[in-house]
Amino acid sequence: MLELPLLLLPAIPRYGAATVWLTAATAVALLAWRIGSGVPMPGAEEREDANLVAVRPGGMVRRWIVAHVDTKAQGHSMAGRLVAVWLLLLSVGFLTALAIVRWTSGAPVSEFLVSAATGMAVAAGTLCSRGNLRGRTAGARDNGTGLLAALTAADLSRDPSVGFVFTGAEEFGLVGARMLVRSGHPMAGCEFINLDTITDRGTLSLVVHDGAGRHLAERLAPPLGDYLGIPAAVRHLPMGILVDSVPLARAGGVAVTIGRLDWSVLRLIHTPRDRPEGLDTAAAEAVGRWISG
Repeated sequence: MLELPLLLLPAIPRYGAATVWLTAATAVALLAWRIGSGVPMPGAEEREDANLVAVRPGGMVRRWIVAHVDTKAQGHSMAGRLVAVWLLLLSVGFLTALAIVRWTSGAPVSEFLVSAATGMAVAAGTLCSRGNLRGRTAGARDNGTGLLAALTAADLSRDPSVGFVFTGAEEFGLVGARMLVRSGHPMAGCEFINLDTITDRGTLSLVVHDGAGRHLAERLAPPLGDYLGIPAAVRHLPMGILVDSVPLARAGGVAVTIGRLDWSVLRLIHTPRDRPEGLDTAAAEAVGRWISG
């Protein structure tokens, strides 16, 4: 918002808007890095949580089944958050282009373009502000279904090379998974199958973050899709969504996330409407049974 008037005023040096943009971008990047890396921030809420790691005696665990146990309610759904993030990125790109035009041309930018940029920035900021915690949710889909799949696998599996990790605080910056990495938990060479939101709608997705994860997902997708009788697709994580497999993959684990949802499910997640009523858990239980074998 500080950049916008500098695009219009001819008395302002041509580099004025770009300087403000660079300063703001640096501050935002530093804030994002601190949040993403888990660095303690002054004034931020501190939460007490825990991870549960379960293994069978004997043998060395080579495959870990992961599911997060927490949930949260916000002012908008996961779908609303995605729209907010996408609009925010468009706004940043638009403002970047205008700052470059102002710098290179030396002339003020047209009022029409500045008005459009103002509208986009205000809309993006308003939508992003709705991401604050608000109300309560049962979290039936996110992540009751993932927990059901993991617990089904734990109940049926007798393989000592398969272990289970139930993470806390996934919804608050993947803190549980990050702490698992920092605790010295073995990562290199281990497979991590993260189960997150496996509903009765949409394509079964195996989300990957690197080449090792893609190799695992491409090996799992065909037989798992055949077992469930639905299409299974290997894909990258959409912009605006984070899952526990991200820090596990970055730490050297071979990590994928299995989920099944569509836009209608995204509109329920992180709201009080994410209740058990109307939810078919057959897909989640089937994924758990398949993984146990």
